[in-house]
Amino acid sequence: MKPPTVLIVDDEPLMRLSMVDALKGVGHEVRAAATGSEGLHAVHQETFDIVITDLRLPGPDGLTLLQASKHRSPRTEVIMITAHGSVETAVEAMKRGAYDYITKPFSMDELLLVVDRLSHVLALRHENLQLRGELEGHFSFEGILGKNPRMREVLEKIKLVSATDSTVLIVGESGTGKELVANAIHRNSPRRDRALIKVSCAALPETLLEAELFGHEKGAFTGAVRQRRGRFELADQGTLFLDEIGDISPIVQVKLLRVLQERTFERVGGNDTIGADVRLVCATQKDLKKEVQQGRFREDLYYRLNVVQVMLPPLRVRKEDILVIAESLLQSRATRMNKSLKGFSQPARELLLRYSYPGNVRELENMLERAVALGHPNEEIQPWDLCGLPSCPYLGGTPQESCGFCSESLTTKKDQHGNVDSLAMAREQFERQHIVSVLGRVRGSRTEASKILGLSRKALWEKCKRYGIVSGKNGQAGE
Repeated sequence: MKPPTVLIVDDEPLMRLSMVDALKGVGHEVRAAATGSEGLHAVHQETFDIVITDLRLPGPDGLTLLQASKHRSPRTEVIMITAHGSVETAVEAMKRGAYDYITKPFSMDELLLVVDRLSHVLALRHENLQLRGELEGHFSFEGILGKNPRMREVLEKIKLVSATDSTVLIVGESGTGKELVANAIHRNSPRRDRALIKVSCAALPETLLEAELFGHEKGAFTGAVRQRRGRFELADQGTLFLDEIGDISPIVQVKLLRVLQERTFERVGGNDTIGADVRLVCATQKDLKKEVQQGRFREDLYYRLNVVQVMLPPLRVRKEDILVIAESLLQSRATRMNKSLKGFSQPARELLLRYSYPGNVRELENMLERAVALGHPNEEIQPWDLCGLPSCPYLGGTPQESCGFCSESLTTKKDQHGNVDSLAMAREQFERQHIVSVLGRVRGSRTEASKILGLSRKALWEKCKRYGIVSGKNGQAGE
Protein backbone atom coordinates (compact mmCIF):
# COMPACT_ATOMS: atom_id res chain seq x y z
CA MET A 1 0.00 0.00 0.00
CA LYS A 2 1.39 3.42 -0.96
CA PRO A 3 1.92 6.07 1.79
CA PRO A 4 -1.29 7.92 2.79
CA THR A 5 -2.14 11.23 1.11
CA VAL A 6 -1.91 14.23 3.44
CA LEU A 7 -3.46 17.72 3.60
CA ILE A 8 -1.66 20.27 5.80
CA VAL A 9 -3.56 23.40 6.89
CA ASP A 10 -1.47 25.98 8.79
CA ASP A 11 -1.27 29.77 8.52
CA GLU A 12 2.42 29.97 9.51
CA PRO A 13 4.42 29.78 6.22
CA LEU A 14 7.66 28.42 7.73
CA MET A 15 5.87 25.74 9.78
CA ARG A 16 3.72 24.76 6.80
CA LEU A 17 6.72 24.45 4.48
CA SER A 18 8.70 22.43 7.06
CA MET A 19 5.86 19.90 7.48
CA VAL A 20 5.41 19.58 3.72
CA ASP A 21 9.14 18.91 3.19
CA ALA A 22 9.33 16.40 6.07
CA LEU A 23 6.33 14.38 4.87
CA LYS A 24 7.35 14.45 1.21
CA GLY A 25 10.77 13.25 2.29
CA VAL A 26 9.28 9.97 3.56
CA GLY A 27 7.15 9.40 0.46
CA HIS A 28 3.80 11.05 1.24
CA GLU A 29 1.80 12.92 -1.38
CA VAL A 30 1.14 16.27 0.31
CA ARG A 31 -1.10 19.26 -0.38
CA ALA A 32 -1.01 22.45 1.70
CA ALA A 33 -3.46 25.25 2.56
CA ALA A 34 -2.89 28.52 4.47
CA THR A 35 -6.43 29.26 5.72
CA GLY A 36 -9.51 27.43 6.92
CA SER A 37 -11.35 28.40 3.74
CA GLU A 38 -8.59 26.96 1.55
CA GLY A 39 -8.64 23.80 3.65
CA LEU A 40 -12.42 23.42 3.29
CA HIS A 41 -12.12 23.88 -0.47
CA ALA A 42 -9.42 21.20 -0.62
CA VAL A 43 -11.41 18.56 1.33
CA HIS A 44 -14.43 19.19 -0.87
CA GLN A 45 -12.35 18.79 -4.03
CA GLU A 46 -10.61 15.52 -3.16
CA THR A 47 -10.38 12.86 -0.46
CA PHE A 48 -7.30 12.70 1.79
CA ASP A 49 -6.20 9.86 4.04
CA ILE A 50 -4.84 12.27 6.67
CA VAL A 51 -5.58 15.94 7.42
CA ILE A 52 -3.14 17.81 9.68
CA THR A 53 -4.61 21.16 10.73
CA ASP A 54 -3.87 23.95 13.17
CA LEU A 55 -6.71 24.51 15.62
CA ARG A 56 -6.67 28.29 15.13
CA LEU A 57 -6.83 29.44 11.52
CA PRO A 58 -7.87 32.54 9.60
CA GLY A 59 -11.52 32.00 8.66
CA PRO A 60 -13.07 28.64 9.61
CA ASP A 61 -11.12 27.00 12.46
CA GLY A 62 -9.70 23.52 12.80
CA LEU A 63 -12.84 22.09 14.42
CA THR A 64 -14.89 23.21 11.41
CA LEU A 65 -12.33 21.59 9.11
CA LEU A 66 -12.50 18.39 11.22
CA GLN A 67 -16.27 18.23 10.83
CA ALA A 68 -16.10 18.89 7.08
CA SER A 69 -13.40 16.25 6.56
CA LYS A 70 -15.34 13.59 8.46
CA HIS A 71 -18.53 14.46 6.61
CA ARG A 72 -16.82 14.26 3.23
CA SER A 73 -15.04 11.00 4.06
CA PRO A 74 -15.55 9.27 7.44
CA ARG A 75 -12.38 7.24 6.82
CA THR A 76 -10.20 10.37 6.72
CA GLU A 77 -8.19 10.79 9.95
CA VAL A 78 -7.44 14.25 11.39
CA ILE A 79 -4.45 15.31 13.50
CA MET A 80 -4.84 18.61 15.40
CA ILE A 81 -2.01 21.09 16.03
CA THR A 82 -2.64 23.19 19.13
CA ALA A 83 -0.90 25.65 21.40
CA HIS A 84 -0.04 24.56 24.95
CA GLY A 85 -2.96 26.51 26.43
CA SER A 86 -5.57 24.94 24.11
CA VAL A 87 -5.20 21.30 25.13
CA GLU A 88 -8.77 21.16 26.42
CA THR A 89 -10.01 22.20 22.98
CA ALA A 90 -7.81 19.56 21.37
CA VAL A 91 -9.32 16.90 23.65
CA GLU A 92 -12.76 18.11 22.57
CA ALA A 93 -11.62 17.69 18.96
CA MET A 94 -10.71 14.04 19.69
CA LYS A 95 -14.19 13.50 21.11
CA ARG A 96 -15.52 14.74 17.76
CA GLY A 97 -13.44 12.25 15.83
CA ALA A 98 -9.85 13.57 15.60
CA TYR A 99 -7.23 10.82 15.68
CA ASP A 100 -4.59 12.69 17.76
CA TYR A 101 -3.18 16.11 18.56
CA ILE A 102 0.30 17.63 18.72
CA THR A 103 1.15 20.52 21.05
CA LYS A 104 3.33 23.40 19.85
CA PRO A 105 6.27 23.64 19.77
CA PHE A 106 7.06 20.24 18.27
CA SER A 107 9.86 18.74 16.17
CA MET A 108 9.42 17.26 12.71
CA ASP A 109 10.52 13.89 14.14
CA GLU A 110 7.59 14.01 16.56
CA LEU A 111 5.20 14.79 13.68
CA LEU A 112 6.62 11.97 11.54
CA LEU A 113 6.25 9.54 14.45
CA VAL A 114 2.52 10.35 14.84
CA VAL A 115 1.93 10.16 11.08
CA ASP A 116 3.86 6.87 10.82
CA ARG A 117 1.78 5.34 13.62
CA LEU A 118 -1.40 6.49 11.90
CA SER A 119 -0.15 5.13 8.54
CA HIS A 120 0.16 1.65 10.09
CA VAL A 121 -3.41 1.93 11.39
CA LEU A 122 -4.66 2.89 7.91
CA ALA A 123 -2.71 0.04 6.33
CA LEU A 124 -4.28 -2.50 8.72
CA ARG A 125 -7.72 -1.03 8.03
CA HIS A 126 -7.14 -1.38 4.29
CA GLU A 127 -5.96 -4.98 4.72
CA ASN A 128 -9.04 -5.83 6.81
CA LEU A 129 -11.32 -4.41 4.13
CA GLN A 130 -9.58 -6.54 1.50
CA LEU A 131 -9.88 -9.67 3.65
CA ARG A 132 -13.56 -8.97 4.26
CA GLY A 133 -14.06 -8.68 0.52
CA GLU A 134 -12.35 -12.02 -0.02
CA LEU A 135 -14.47 -13.66 2.68
CA GLU A 136 -17.64 -12.30 1.08
CA GLY A 137 -16.54 -14.13 -2.08
CA HIS A 138 -15.82 -12.97 -5.59
CA PHE A 139 -19.45 -13.31 -6.57
CA SER A 140 -21.13 -11.21 -3.88
CA PHE A 141 -21.36 -7.66 -2.62
CA GLU A 142 -23.59 -6.67 0.30
CA GLY A 143 -25.75 -9.75 -0.17
CA ILE A 144 -26.09 -9.27 -3.95
CA LEU A 145 -24.97 -12.48 -5.65
CA GLY A 146 -23.66 -12.58 -9.19
CA LYS A 147 -21.61 -15.23 -11.00
CA ASN A 148 -22.90 -14.20 -14.43
CA PRO A 149 -20.38 -11.95 -16.32
CA ARG A 150 -22.95 -9.17 -16.80
CA MET A 151 -23.81 -9.25 -13.11
CA ARG A 152 -20.13 -9.23 -12.16
CA GLU A 153 -19.76 -5.98 -14.11
CA VAL A 154 -22.79 -4.56 -12.29
CA LEU A 155 -21.32 -5.46 -8.88
CA GLU A 156 -18.02 -3.82 -9.79
CA LYS A 157 -19.82 -0.66 -10.90
CA ILE A 158 -21.80 -0.57 -7.63
CA LYS A 159 -18.57 -0.83 -5.62
CA LEU A 160 -16.98 2.03 -7.54
CA VAL A 161 -19.97 4.40 -7.49
CA SER A 162 -20.66 3.75 -3.79
CA ALA A 163 -17.51 5.61 -2.79
CA THR A 164 -18.62 8.77 -4.64
CA ASP A 165 -21.46 11.23 -4.10
CA SER A 166 -22.85 10.89 -7.64
CA THR A 167 -26.55 10.55 -8.43
CA VAL A 168 -27.36 6.96 -9.46
CA LEU A 169 -30.19 5.67 -11.66
CA ILE A 170 -30.94 1.96 -11.15
CA VAL A 171 -32.84 0.39 -14.06
CA GLY A 172 -34.33 -3.10 -14.17
CA GLU A 173 -37.47 -5.20 -14.28
CA SER A 174 -39.63 -5.62 -11.19
CA GLY A 175 -38.02 -7.97 -8.69
CA THR A 176 -34.43 -7.66 -9.94
CA GLY A 177 -33.19 -6.16 -6.65
CA LYS A 178 -33.13 -2.41 -7.27
CA GLU A 179 -33.76 -1.56 -3.61
CA LEU A 180 -31.04 -4.01 -2.56
CA VAL A 181 -28.60 -2.11 -4.79
CA ALA A 182 -29.69 1.22 -3.27
CA ASN A 183 -29.04 -0.20 0.21
CA ALA A 184 -25.57 -1.40 -0.85
CA ILE A 185 -24.67 1.99 -2.36
CA HIS A 186 -25.65 3.83 0.82
CA ARG A 187 -23.93 1.41 3.22
CA ASN A 188 -20.64 1.76 1.32
CA SER A 189 -20.81 5.53 0.76
CA PRO A 190 -19.29 8.42 2.75
CA ARG A 191 -22.86 9.04 4.03
CA ARG A 192 -23.23 5.57 5.56
CA ASP A 193 -23.56 6.99 9.09
CA ARG A 194 -26.51 9.17 8.05
CA ALA A 195 -30.08 8.27 7.16
CA LEU A 196 -31.23 6.31 4.12
CA ILE A 197 -34.77 7.54 3.38
CA LYS A 198 -36.96 5.64 0.89
CA VAL A 199 -40.01 6.80 -1.08
CA SER A 200 -42.15 4.73 -3.47
CA CYS A 201 -43.23 7.33 -6.03
CA ALA A 202 -45.79 5.01 -7.64
CA ALA A 203 -47.63 4.49 -4.34
CA LEU A 204 -48.65 8.14 -3.85
CA PRO A 205 -50.82 10.55 -5.90
CA GLU A 206 -49.25 13.79 -7.14
CA THR A 207 -50.40 16.07 -4.29
CA LEU A 208 -49.37 13.66 -1.55
CA LEU A 209 -46.04 12.86 -3.21
CA GLU A 210 -45.10 16.55 -3.38
CA ALA A 211 -45.86 16.99 0.33
CA GLU A 212 -44.09 13.72 1.13
CA LEU A 213 -40.90 14.83 -0.64
CA PHE A 214 -40.75 18.48 0.37
CA GLY A 215 -42.89 18.65 3.51
CA HIS A 216 -45.67 21.14 4.18
CA GLU A 217 -46.59 24.02 6.45
CA LYS A 218 -49.58 24.02 8.77
CA GLY A 219 -52.74 24.88 6.82
CA ALA A 220 -51.10 24.35 3.40
CA PHE A 221 -54.04 22.16 2.37
CA THR A 222 -57.03 20.43 3.92
CA GLY A 223 -55.83 18.08 6.60
CA ALA A 224 -52.46 19.81 7.12
CA VAL A 225 -53.02 20.44 10.83
CA ARG A 226 -49.34 20.86 11.62
CA GLN A 227 -46.00 21.52 9.96
CA ARG A 228 -44.36 18.38 8.58
CA ARG A 229 -40.82 17.84 7.37
CA GLY A 230 -40.46 16.12 4.00
CA ARG A 231 -38.18 13.29 2.97
CA PHE A 232 -35.53 15.65 1.61
CA GLU A 233 -35.18 17.21 5.07
CA LEU A 234 -35.19 13.84 6.80
CA ALA A 235 -32.42 12.65 4.45
CA ASP A 236 -30.20 15.69 5.12
CA GLN A 237 -26.52 14.69 4.77
CA GLY A 238 -27.71 11.17 3.93
CA THR A 239 -29.23 9.34 0.95
CA LEU A 240 -32.72 9.60 -0.56
CA PHE A 241 -33.93 6.60 -2.57
CA LEU A 242 -36.79 7.36 -4.97
CA ASP A 243 -38.28 4.12 -6.28
CA GLU A 244 -40.28 4.13 -9.55
CA ILE A 245 -39.09 7.62 -10.44
CA GLY A 246 -40.63 7.20 -13.91
CA ASP A 247 -44.12 7.51 -12.40
CA ILE A 248 -43.83 11.06 -11.00
CA SER A 249 -46.06 13.79 -12.50
CA PRO A 250 -44.79 16.72 -14.62
CA ILE A 251 -45.31 19.13 -11.69
CA VAL A 252 -43.21 17.04 -9.31
CA GLN A 253 -40.62 16.59 -12.07
CA VAL A 254 -40.17 20.39 -12.24
CA LYS A 255 -39.72 20.68 -8.47
CA LEU A 256 -37.32 17.77 -8.34
CA LEU A 257 -35.26 19.29 -11.15
CA ARG A 258 -34.96 22.52 -9.19
CA VAL A 259 -33.70 20.67 -6.10
CA LEU A 260 -31.05 18.91 -8.18
CA GLN A 261 -29.97 22.17 -9.83
CA GLU A 262 -30.03 24.54 -6.85
CA ARG A 263 -29.89 22.16 -3.90
CA THR A 264 -32.73 24.09 -2.25
CA PHE A 265 -36.54 23.78 -1.96
CA GLU A 266 -39.56 25.15 -0.09
CA ARG A 267 -42.16 23.21 1.83
CA VAL A 268 -45.65 23.10 0.32
CA GLY A 269 -47.39 26.31 1.44
CA GLY A 270 -44.14 27.79 2.78
CA ASN A 271 -41.74 30.59 1.78
CA ASP A 272 -38.57 29.61 3.65
CA THR A 273 -35.81 28.23 1.42
CA ILE A 274 -34.27 25.04 2.80
CA GLY A 275 -30.93 23.57 1.76
CA ALA A 276 -30.80 19.99 0.46
CA ASP A 277 -27.53 18.19 1.18
CA VAL A 278 -28.77 14.83 -0.11
CA ARG A 279 -27.38 12.10 -2.32
CA LEU A 280 -30.09 10.91 -4.72
CA VAL A 281 -30.45 7.29 -5.80
CA CYS A 282 -33.41 6.54 -8.11
CA ALA A 283 -34.88 3.38 -9.58
CA THR A 284 -37.30 2.58 -12.38
CA GLN A 285 -38.49 -0.35 -14.47
CA LYS A 286 -39.47 2.03 -17.28
CA ASP A 287 -37.31 3.06 -20.24
CA LEU A 288 -36.89 6.73 -19.31
CA LYS A 289 -35.32 7.59 -22.67
CA LYS A 290 -38.47 6.33 -24.38
CA GLU A 291 -40.57 8.25 -21.84
CA VAL A 292 -38.65 11.40 -22.79
CA GLN A 293 -39.24 10.79 -26.51
CA GLN A 294 -42.97 10.38 -25.86
CA GLY A 295 -43.12 13.59 -23.82
CA ARG A 296 -43.93 11.98 -20.47
CA PHE A 297 -40.59 12.70 -18.78
CA ARG A 298 -38.48 15.85 -18.86
CA GLU A 299 -35.27 15.47 -20.82
CA ASP A 300 -33.31 17.84 -18.55
CA LEU A 301 -34.38 15.87 -15.46
CA TYR A 302 -33.47 12.58 -17.16
CA TYR A 303 -29.89 13.73 -17.71
CA ARG A 304 -29.69 15.03 -14.13
CA LEU A 305 -30.74 11.63 -12.80
CA ASN A 306 -28.77 9.51 -15.26
CA VAL A 307 -25.29 10.52 -14.03
CA VAL A 308 -24.37 6.90 -13.30
CA GLN A 309 -26.72 4.19 -14.58
CA VAL A 310 -26.80 0.70 -13.06
CA MET A 311 -28.66 -1.73 -15.34
CA LEU A 312 -29.78 -4.90 -13.55
CA PRO A 313 -30.23 -7.88 -15.92
CA PRO A 314 -33.31 -10.10 -15.43
CA LEU A 315 -32.79 -13.46 -13.75
CA ARG A 316 -33.73 -15.40 -16.91
CA VAL A 317 -30.48 -14.25 -18.58
CA ARG A 318 -28.42 -15.04 -15.47
CA LYS A 319 -28.71 -18.83 -15.51
CA GLU A 320 -25.36 -19.18 -13.72
CA ASP A 321 -26.77 -17.26 -10.74
CA ILE A 322 -30.02 -19.17 -10.22
CA LEU A 323 -28.64 -22.06 -8.16
CA VAL A 324 -26.17 -19.77 -6.36
CA ILE A 325 -29.03 -17.54 -5.21
CA ALA A 326 -31.33 -20.50 -4.52
CA GLU A 327 -28.75 -22.24 -2.31
CA SER A 328 -28.16 -19.03 -0.35
CA LEU A 329 -31.90 -18.44 0.10
CA LEU A 330 -32.46 -22.05 1.13
CA GLN A 331 -29.80 -21.80 3.81
CA SER A 332 -31.02 -18.48 5.20
CA ARG A 333 -34.72 -19.45 5.19
CA ALA A 334 -34.03 -22.86 6.76
CA THR A 335 -31.98 -21.22 9.52
CA ARG A 336 -34.74 -18.69 10.17
CA MET A 337 -37.38 -21.45 10.35
CA ASN A 338 -35.07 -23.65 12.46
CA LYS A 339 -35.34 -26.43 9.89
CA SER A 340 -32.66 -28.86 8.70
CA LEU A 341 -32.80 -29.60 4.95
CA LYS A 342 -30.40 -31.49 2.67
CA GLY A 343 -30.47 -29.11 -0.28
CA PHE A 344 -32.18 -29.64 -3.65
CA SER A 345 -32.91 -32.91 -5.39
CA GLN A 346 -31.64 -33.20 -8.96
CA PRO A 347 -35.15 -32.84 -10.47
CA ALA A 348 -35.70 -29.71 -8.38
CA ARG A 349 -32.41 -28.27 -9.66
CA GLU A 350 -33.42 -29.00 -13.25
CA LEU A 351 -36.74 -27.26 -12.77
CA LEU A 352 -35.15 -24.23 -11.11
CA LEU A 353 -32.82 -23.84 -14.09
CA ARG A 354 -35.59 -24.27 -16.66
CA TYR A 355 -38.04 -21.68 -15.32
CA SER A 356 -38.01 -18.12 -16.79
CA TYR A 357 -38.78 -16.19 -13.54
CA PRO A 358 -41.03 -13.36 -14.77
CA GLY A 359 -40.92 -12.04 -11.19
CA ASN A 360 -37.11 -12.29 -11.11
CA VAL A 361 -35.25 -12.69 -7.79
CA ARG A 362 -38.31 -11.67 -5.77
CA GLU A 363 -40.25 -14.60 -7.24
CA LEU A 364 -37.36 -16.97 -6.49
CA GLU A 365 -37.35 -15.71 -2.88
CA ASN A 366 -41.06 -16.43 -2.51
CA MET A 367 -40.58 -19.85 -4.10
CA LEU A 368 -37.84 -20.77 -1.63
CA GLU A 369 -39.85 -19.44 1.31
CA ARG A 370 -42.64 -21.83 0.30
CA ALA A 371 -40.26 -24.74 -0.35
CA VAL A 372 -38.63 -24.48 3.09
CA ALA A 373 -42.05 -24.29 4.75
CA LEU A 374 -43.32 -27.37 2.86
CA GLY A 375 -40.09 -29.39 2.75
CA HIS A 376 -39.69 -32.39 5.04
CA PRO A 377 -36.97 -32.06 7.72
CA ASN A 378 -33.68 -33.78 6.92
CA GLU A 379 -34.77 -34.41 3.32
CA GLU A 380 -34.04 -32.78 -0.03
CA ILE A 381 -36.29 -30.11 -1.53
CA GLN A 382 -38.44 -31.70 -4.24
CA PRO A 383 -40.20 -30.12 -7.25
CA TRP A 384 -43.59 -30.27 -5.54
CA ASP A 385 -42.15 -28.32 -2.59
CA LEU A 386 -41.21 -25.53 -4.99
CA CYS A 387 -44.65 -25.62 -6.60
CA GLY A 388 -46.71 -26.04 -3.46
CA LEU A 389 -49.84 -27.23 -5.28
CA PRO A 390 -51.46 -30.66 -4.73
CA SER A 391 -52.20 -30.98 -8.45
CA CYS A 392 -48.65 -30.24 -9.51
CA PRO A 393 -48.27 -31.27 -13.18
CA TYR A 394 -44.96 -32.88 -12.31
CA LEU A 395 -47.10 -35.38 -10.42
CA GLY A 396 -49.49 -35.86 -13.33
CA GLY A 397 -51.96 -33.15 -12.34
CA THR A 398 -53.36 -30.28 -14.38
CA PRO A 399 -51.23 -27.11 -14.72
CA GLN A 400 -52.57 -24.27 -12.57
CA GLU A 401 -52.96 -20.84 -14.20
CA SER A 402 -52.32 -19.28 -10.79
CA CYS A 403 -48.83 -20.77 -10.68
CA GLY A 404 -46.47 -19.77 -13.46
CA PHE A 405 -43.87 -22.18 -12.15
CA CYS A 406 -46.36 -25.04 -12.60
CA SER A 407 -47.58 -24.19 -16.05
CA GLU A 408 -44.22 -23.28 -17.52
CA SER A 409 -41.60 -25.34 -15.76
CA LEU A 410 -43.17 -28.45 -14.33
CA THR A 411 -45.01 -29.68 -17.41
CA THR A 412 -42.93 -32.51 -18.86
CA LYS A 413 -41.33 -31.42 -22.12
CA LYS A 414 -40.67 -33.78 -25.04
CA ASP A 415 -38.43 -33.49 -28.03
CA GLN A 416 -39.48 -33.91 -31.69
CA HIS A 417 -39.44 -37.70 -31.28
CA GLY A 418 -41.77 -37.60 -28.27
CA ASN A 419 -39.06 -38.45 -25.71
CA VAL A 420 -39.06 -36.97 -22.21
CA ASP A 421 -36.11 -34.56 -22.02
CA SER A 422 -34.82 -35.64 -18.58
CA LEU A 423 -33.79 -39.19 -17.66
CA ALA A 424 -34.68 -38.58 -14.01
CA MET A 425 -38.08 -37.22 -14.96
CA ALA A 426 -38.70 -40.11 -17.36
CA ARG A 427 -37.85 -42.60 -14.65
CA GLU A 428 -40.10 -40.93 -12.09
CA GLN A 429 -42.91 -40.53 -14.62
CA PHE A 430 -42.77 -44.25 -15.41
CA GLU A 431 -42.61 -45.15 -11.71
CA ARG A 432 -45.69 -43.08 -10.96
CA GLN A 433 -47.66 -44.49 -13.87
CA HIS A 434 -46.71 -48.07 -12.90
CA ILE A 435 -47.76 -47.56 -9.27
CA VAL A 436 -51.09 -46.08 -10.39
CA SER A 437 -51.59 -49.05 -12.74
CA VAL A 438 -50.87 -51.63 -10.02
CA LEU A 439 -53.11 -49.87 -7.52
CA GLY A 440 -55.85 -49.89 -10.13
CA ARG A 441 -55.52 -53.68 -10.62
CA VAL A 442 -55.78 -54.34 -6.87
CA ARG A 443 -58.60 -51.78 -6.43
CA GLY A 444 -56.48 -49.41 -4.35
CA SER A 445 -55.15 -51.91 -1.81
CA ARG A 446 -51.69 -50.70 -0.83
CA THR A 447 -51.02 -53.99 0.99
CA GLU A 448 -51.53 -56.01 -2.21
CA ALA A 449 -49.76 -53.37 -4.34
CA SER A 450 -46.68 -53.35 -2.09
CA LYS A 451 -46.34 -57.16 -2.52
CA ILE A 452 -46.57 -56.92 -6.33
CA LEU A 453 -44.13 -53.98 -6.48
CA GLY A 454 -41.66 -55.59 -4.05
CA LEU A 455 -41.86 -52.63 -1.63
CA SER A 456 -42.66 -52.33 2.03
CA ARG A 457 -46.00 -50.68 2.82
CA LYS A 458 -44.11 -47.70 4.30
CA ALA A 459 -42.01 -47.29 1.12
CA LEU A 460 -45.14 -47.46 -1.04
CA TRP A 461 -46.89 -44.93 1.20
CA GLU A 462 -43.95 -42.52 0.86
CA LYS A 463 -43.91 -42.88 -2.93
CA CYS A 464 -47.67 -42.29 -3.11
CA LYS A 465 -47.23 -39.18 -1.00
CA ARG A 466 -44.30 -38.04 -3.15
CA TYR A 467 -46.20 -38.49 -6.39
CA GLY A 468 -49.53 -37.22 -5.07
CA ILE A 469 -51.29 -40.56 -5.66
CA VAL A 470 -54.48 -40.60 -3.63
CA SER A 471 -56.53 -43.25 -5.46
CA GLY A 472 -56.26 -46.28 -7.70
CA LYS A 473 -58.04 -46.62 -11.01
CA ASN A 474 -61.27 -47.85 -9.45
CA GLY A 475 -61.41 -46.06 -6.16
CA GLN A 476 -59.73 -44.72 -3.04
CA ALA A 477 -56.47 -46.31 -2.03
CA GLY A 478 -56.84 -48.40 1.10
CA GLU A 479 -55.35 -51.17 3.09
